[in-house]
Amino acid sequence: MLFVRGRARGTELTGTLYERGERAPTFRGAPDEDAAYVWVCDEFYEVDSGGSVQRLDDREVRLAFESPMPRGFDTKTQALEAAEDHVRTQFARIGIGSSAVDIEVESADHDAAVDLPS
Repeated sequence: MLFVRGRARGTELTGTLYERGERAPTFRGAPDEDAAYVWVCDEFYEVDSGGSVQRLDDREVRLAFESPMPRGFDTKTQALEAAEDHVRTQFARIGIGSSAVDIEVESADHDAAVDLPS
């Protein structure tokens, strides 16, 4: 299991990548259990009222969350590229440009090094 984390302007978003042989969550909309890699992460967008308040440096934004949309992939490279894109997209939805988002990938066992696809 890998955690893909994006950080920008004092906040972060972390999703989970289940690897081959690991048991990914099962719920309505989850990918076929035969998928080698399964990415699960929140999706959100900014709203004018309601939602959850999140502080971004000097401003507050209100976020509404959508149900996570798990996605299945055949290769680790495809899954990591999609995970990074997903995280950057969520930050873009609240006005934070892609270049401002720092991405890191961490193994759940904390001992294994993880390389991002190039």
